[in-house]
Amino acid sequence: MSQIIAGIPVPGSAIVNAATELVRDTEDDLLYNHSRRVFFWAALTGERRGLKYDPELLYMGAMFHDMGLTERYSSTDQRFEVDGANTARDFLKSYGVPERDIEDVWIAIALHTTPGIPQHMRPTIALVTAGVEMDVLGIAYDDFSQEHRHQVCACHPREANFKENIIDHFANGIIRKPLTTFGNVKADVLSLKDPTYRRMNFCSIILGSQWPN
Repeated sequence: MSQIIAGIPVPGSAIVNAATELVRDTEDDLLYNHSRRVFFWAALTGERRGLKYDPELLYMGAMFHDMGLTERYSSTDQRFEVDGANTARDFLKSYGVPERDIEDVWIAIALHTTPGIPQHMRPTIALVTAGVEMDVLGIAYDDFSQEHRHQVCACHPREANFKENIIDHFANGIIRKPLTTFGNVKADVLSLKDPTYRRMNFCSIILGSQWPN
């Protein structure tokens, strides 16, 4: 039976139940509740914008988007977003999901920290980023009713110190592979949390390349 929060039903299919169980068993409370909230913010955004989206695919993108921060699914050399996308892809393949749908989920997760691009893409991709941006950055906060914000957070609470703790989770997930932050927002995380971190500079790389001119 589907659970309904803020008017948004969670699909009650076998694949959704299995994904929920996997993520719940892998992530701690903070990341799990965050991922669930992302789904509801994303779906509410889709409803508000009149977008036609697949609830199951949207749920997969939301639930797997931070799995790359966990020790179990973190690689040694890939961006955590790619690790999460690969985890979702393997899971969806095991259920025989069509390749086009898998690609949408993969891209949605891989691009969720790359602002300015997902919003122009297909609904699953655009809405996962919108959900993440609402929960982490508070973007479009006032576009959600107070009642909807209360209902979602009553079921999946934000910790009193969620803002600091989510940054800590980001840092812990990437601190051993700092090169993966080049050109993305997670460089800001390591700048704050790792005193030994030094940003790579795009222009310095160009000027220091082996090309003679």
